[in-house]
Amino acid sequence: MEKIKTFSLGIAMLINFLAFGQEKTITGKVIEGGLPLPGVSVVVKKTTRATQTDIDGNYSIKAKTGEILVFSFIGMKEQSITVGASNIINVTMAGESMHLENIMVTALGIKSKRNATTSSNRVVKTQYLTHKANPNVTQSLAGKVSGVQITNGSKDTKIVLRGNRSVNHDNKALIVVNNQIVTAETLRKLKPENIESTNVLKGAQGAALYGEQGVNGVIVVKTFSNLSRKDQKELDKLLKTDKKGQQTVVPIVIPNEEDYDSFVENPFTNPKNEALSTFSIDVDNASYTNIRRFINNGQKVPKDAVRVEEMINFFKYNYPQPENKHPFSINTEYSDCPWNENHKLLKIGLQGKNIPTDALPPSNLVFLIDVSGSMNSQNRLPLLKESMKVLVNQLRKEDKVAMVVYAGAAGLVLPPTSGAEKQTIINALDNLEAGGSTAGGAGIELAYKTAQEHFIKDGNNRVVLATDGDFNVGASSDKDMETLIEEKRKSGVFLTCLGYGMGNYKDSKMEILADKGNGNYAYIDTIQEANRFLGKEFKGNLYAIAKDVKIQIEFNPKHVQSYRLIGYENRKLNAEDFENDAIDAGELGSGHTVTALYEIIPTGVKSEFNKETAELKYSKVATNTDKYSGELATVKFRYKKPDGDKSTEMVQVIENLSGTINSASNDLKFSAAVAWFGLKLRDSKLVTKKASSEIKALALQGKSEDSEGYKAEFIRLVEAVN
Repeated sequence: MEKIKTFSLGIAMLINFLAFGQEKTITGKVIEGGLPLPGVSVVVKKTTRATQTDIDGNYSIKAKTGEILVFSFIGMKEQSITVGASNIINVTMAGESMHLENIMVTALGIKSKRNATTSSNRVVKTQYLTHKANPNVTQSLAGKVSGVQITNGSKDTKIVLRGNRSVNHDNKALIVVNNQIVTAETLRKLKPENIESTNVLKGAQGAALYGEQGVNGVIVVKTFSNLSRKDQKELDKLLKTDKKGQQTVVPIVIPNEEDYDSFVENPFTNPKNEALSTFSIDVDNASYTNIRRFINNGQKVPKDAVRVEEMINFFKYNYPQPENKHPFSINTEYSDCPWNENHKLLKIGLQGKNIPTDALPPSNLVFLIDVSGSMNSQNRLPLLKESMKVLVNQLRKEDKVAMVVYAGAAGLVLPPTSGAEKQTIINALDNLEAGGSTAGGAGIELAYKTAQEHFIKDGNNRVVLATDGDFNVGASSDKDMETLIEEKRKSGVFLTCLGYGMGNYKDSKMEILADKGNGNYAYIDTIQEANRFLGKEFKGNLYAIAKDVKIQIEFNPKHVQSYRLIGYENRKLNAEDFENDAIDAGELGSGHTVTALYEIIPTGVKSEFNKETAELKYSKVATNTDKYSGELATVKFRYKKPDGDKSTEMVQVIENLSGTINSASNDLKFSAAVAWFGLKLRDSKLVTKKASSEIKALALQGKSEDSEGYKAEFIRLVEAVN
């Protein structure tokens, strides 16, 4: 019996030993305050394996017993948990007051809805202030609102926001009631039942919204507008007798300080007048994440912030891998148009070749980081640092990273460093602080100089620019920046632009830099988006497999009365540019998909959008109708190798075979729904149907292969817009 026990114990030890080195799938949920926390970064320490929690706080990752999972989220204490025998690890995150500048306010333990005007803060509504029999507002807030410290009971009532640094040895919070500055004593005397909401802002956001007065935090109180005559009279008297109550204050950040290039939507064109449609591909998707930010914040989306092609190309589609020598496959589909009756929709999709990670060329990366004063808020430099760490975790030992920063001047803060020395790179990121003006031109000069000095032949040479786009010193105008970046792209160094921030975000400059610099462009609004763009889709966004990719399509006037390209307004080219190798166009990354949609008015269809033109004497073309009668169009593609100067051409004929929208592929249905939503946001005059319910229904039909939940998230955005 003793031998059997010893044998069993030995077998158990052997099983445990073998299990220790085997990789398994770890799943779990991350919560904060009892609620799911999406966007939490989950990394297997000292590896490149990483993921993030989905909208429900769930995650899944491969790890071995004994390895350490690191859970991190901006403003939360980082947690490290060793993988044991269990395959389920649930985590509760806690706030970190020293770094959390945008707090989530709860009252009496009850989560409240977001305030549309202050995106990262929570609002305490009146029913929570009066939920218990509290004699005044300050006692209602005391101990119930994270980060607020209150001493009650005297005219010297003191309210401070814990964790904020004092710049004038007086760390009292600014108190604003109905846009008037008041004392804590006045706040104490307010009737809780008269208060509609109380919003607490900490640190950088308080300063961003209220200037120097808000550096120690701001408590913003709004009373009901329909108070009784008696209550209104008492409130007016209270504010009038308060010496500070004579002073009015308004937020200093104006949303329209964000810059967007205006453009006119592509019109319908008669192929008899303009036979060729030519444009550059666009793999950027910054417009979609920016739109998502506006909608999630309850704000109206600026019309010119909507670039439909970037919305479509945010999503991945199920196109086949290329099977020939070319770096991408071509996929076309012809169907009914969902938003205009009797119109048709033509989809053209490209699928880039997916190169395995171990087969990727070595990288020579230069991080160009904006540390100017405009980056001094939680959703800028702090988020930028965490984003770049996601990128650092993807690097191999053969990859090298240098780091250039710019504010009033530009400087090299990290010489080229192997991707194996991750902690060294992360330490350099952690040491960055914001302050000063924005010498964007000088920073670009130094970054490209550094990249060129360490250029890797046949490698991935790239500058990664991270900024809010607020270039205000040096090469400041859009034209100056365009000229500078066009000159730099001749060096063979590619460019990736990462945009951050809100309020003074300069989308126009970021788009120019990406378009003219052999680059791509993303807007990073959350760590979840950083994990997508710099983590999961790292190869596609930072490794080019083809550059200067152009598309030219010739429509057959026998079947096409009019056509228009959906989006790509800023990427249109002249017909003669197609064969001109000196003309710049977009790059295609490893595994990237690119989708373009054409709306077509077939011959013989009556449409209010078709502009009839008189028959011209010399424009009549005698065509062999029998030879081309089955062709809808001919599409051509040109591309160069990443290090090449001469383009290669591909040609494909599209047959005149149309199906119904119901029988269309999931890819066409979903891409059409995204385009439809973009046209609705732009208030397009070329769309007859704009009901969100119809857009949602089509998106639901096309929602497939959505393991990351991005398509489901899109549907929720559609639901939020009337």
